[in-house]
Amino acid sequence: MKKRIGLFFGTFNPVHVGHLILANHLLQYSNLDEVWMVVTPHNPFKKKSSLLNNHHRFEMVWQLCEEYPGIKPSDIEFNLPQPNYTVYTLAHLEEKHPDYEFVLIMGEDNLKSFPKWKNYEVILERHDILVYPRYSEGENHPELLEHPRITLTDAPRVEISSTFIRNAIKEGKDVRPLLPPTVWKYIDQMNFYR
Repeated sequence: MKKRIGLFFGTFNPVHVGHLILANHLLQYSNLDEVWMVVTPHNPFKKKSSLLNNHHRFEMVWQLCEEYPGIKPSDIEFNLPQPNYTVYTLAHLEEKHPDYEFVLIMGEDNLKSFPKWKNYEVILERHDILVYPRYSEGENHPELLEHPRITLTDAPRVEISSTFIRNAIKEGKDVRPLLPPTVWKYIDQMNFYR
């Protein structure tokens, strides 16, 4: 049996308790052996001043994962050509870890736009997808909802956003309950998002 690795992609700017709740839930209540938090690099073609440097976002994810042995930080995309596509990351990981089976973790909002992803059929052919619930506009594609590779999970619906946290910090609000303590400490010490 191959080890099943769930890949949870995100900019994690910053990573927050919502991400942790989802990663831990899927680790505990699905057939995954590990969840990798894959930090998406800053797209060099986009100007996003609010997006922290790659290594700072990776450091926060690393801090979050320290207390959860089944959840691992991953900077795999940092060394891949930009702009990056999930299908290429998956191919790279399969080549690097032939003894692992990689499962994609995505929000229901991403499932709605999934047919627009580069080579999405290839992803569906080769990988299972675990979908967590999220409020979002638009309709789901019935053929995707019934696809044997796609599983809708009953993970908690966590509507905390990194954008909300960044704005709240800028406004001087106390956001500590929304962040793992080590992540808050790092943000505070580095004076981020103010």
